[in-house]
Amino acid sequence: MCLAIPAQVERIEGRKGTVVFDGNRAEIVLALVPGVRVGDWVLVHAGYAITTLDEAAAKETLEALKRAGAGVGAGAGVGAGAGADAGVGAGAGAGGPIMLQGDAADAGFAKAVAEKMKETFGGADILVNNAGVTEDGLLLRMKPESFDRVVAANLNGAFYMLRELSAFMLKQREGRIVNISSVAGLKGNAGQANYAASKAGLIGLTLSAAKELGGKGITVNAVAPGLIDTDMTKALSEDQLSKVLPAIAAGRFGEPAEVAHLVCFLCSGKAAYITGQVIAIDGGLVI
Repeated sequence: MCLAIPAQVERIEGRKGTVVFDGNRAEIVLALVPGVRVGDWVLVHAGYAITTLDEAAAKETLEALKRAGAGVGAGAGVGAGAGADAGVGAGAGAGGPIMLQGDAADAGFAKAVAEKMKETFGGADILVNNAGVTEDGLLLRMKPESFDRVVAANLNGAFYMLRELSAFMLKQREGRIVNISSVAGLKGNAGQANYAASKAGLIGLTLSAAKELGGKGITVNAVAPGLIDTDMTKALSEDQLSKVLPAIAAGRFGEPAEVAHLVCFLCSGKAAYITGQVIAIDGGLVI
């Protein structure tokens, strides 16, 4: 499984469509990429097209994933309840992708995922915990239920998946786990006490799991993205951009593909001696 993969749009029906990747087809949501057309290349994550890609770059990325030994898959589904993306995809080399939908904050969903992985593939080699939600608000105005929902999806959900799927890795004495945190978990963010707390907690979970599982051939790392070029950043006003960009040493937002490449590297055999690390991919935002 990989965080995001390039795929080519084959069919469009309203907000949804079909994409083709490495000979496999998947139904995804295209609504986040305005103006997308049949034949375009898009980056797919959690059942959504999140940005368009140049064809040459898309094909190069696919080849890089294959060379790295990472499976090509596409997560799908929007979780109920907390509303967190909770999709699972398995490597195409293992027999084609599977797609499951559920609530990331539900421990029962993690058990169902583990059962399906065992039934279909005999276990799991890689886990990328990327489900997440936000319910922003100033600290004194934030309702307890808003805090609880965000922590349940972002932190509890990652624990549930890690607990269930690491059992397979322990038996085979090999595995890769990557938790997607955020720079908000490293330096906090006004108006996001719940989100920052959940992402900081994810870092603590990563470090503890790395110590417990490291002797069994399992690496556990966290990736902390900064401002990435998504619909959220595209919606920023000129005034907001003038305040945000100067704080980024690279002077630009990151690309989704750049985060995907980092995660795929951490999931590859080349990263076997890297564990318990929190890698910020933020263009120098936190330095």
